[in-house]
Amino acid sequence: MKIAVLLPCYNEAAAIAQTIAGFRAALPDAVIYVYDNNSADDTCVVAAAAGAIVRSERMQGKGNVVRRMFADVDADIYVMADGDATYDAVVAPALVTQLIDENLDMVVGARKSEVEAAYRRGHRFGNALLTGMLTQLFGRSFSDILSGYRVFSRRFVKSFPVLSAGFEIETEISVHALELRMPVAEQMTAYAARPEGSVSKLSTYRDGWRILRTIITLFRSERPLLFFGWIAVGLVIAAVVLAMPLIMTYAHTGMVPRFPTAILVIGLVILAALSFMSGLILDNVARGRREVRRLAYLQFSAPSSI
Repeated sequence: MKIAVLLPCYNEAAAIAQTIAGFRAALPDAVIYVYDNNSADDTCVVAAAAGAIVRSERMQGKGNVVRRMFADVDADIYVMADGDATYDAVVAPALVTQLIDENLDMVVGARKSEVEAAYRRGHRFGNALLTGMLTQLFGRSFSDILSGYRVFSRRFVKSFPVLSAGFEIETEISVHALELRMPVAEQMTAYAARPEGSVSKLSTYRDGWRILRTIITLFRSERPLLFFGWIAVGLVIAAVVLAMPLIMTYAHTGMVPRFPTAILVIGLVILAALSFMSGLILDNVARGRREVRRLAYLQFSAPSSI
């Protein structure tokens, strides 16, 4: 099988050579691609000197780089990792073997770190919070939805419509696999501290908010009946709370003295009905989109049949 190692990079001159060497030793037959994302340092020069195929993506953001990599590179198995030497390249053959032997479409290298500097407490808390939220909204999840270390089948890569622009790409990948009910798995992998001179580009709060927003957006588009159904329930509850004093007054006096409140209650009920009907209509649309993605996915062979 043709294996491609995909390394998205932004200002990783201090770590990219070590990353390439690690994957070269672990997967000697693989073709290693480094996709540079407007680096201001010597990432491209160092990567080329280390023997990788270097290409560039001018649109800033990891999601944009992943979109370009998935579109350009042709292989049977894809190994994606960051270019900062934090992921354990030694386990890459085991991840690939599991993908092939179990006929999977994705294996996630879930991060386990013994070094506080490698996986900061704020990032660990945010990851756990977002992972738990994804589980509640979609019914199942991975233990590390933000891991950048993943192995994909060809049919996953070539049927995945990448829409994200930034670090929320891992969330989109996870939801795509869950919604199409793809066969996937996880393996715990070591996660190391960055080499000296390499700096994280992930902003805890800015990128955390973008990932949270992506989860909500994907929930709205993939599960619209639940999303708009919850809104409808909230509106009905508000209408009932506002209507109770009016009903009690009417029962005792036969009059409705607060017409503005009565009009507001009627408006909330109408909005609730509209929200629920919107959810029903969009649920059929989402089902059709899911069927189209599933058919595109089935056009490619499973890993074990290649």
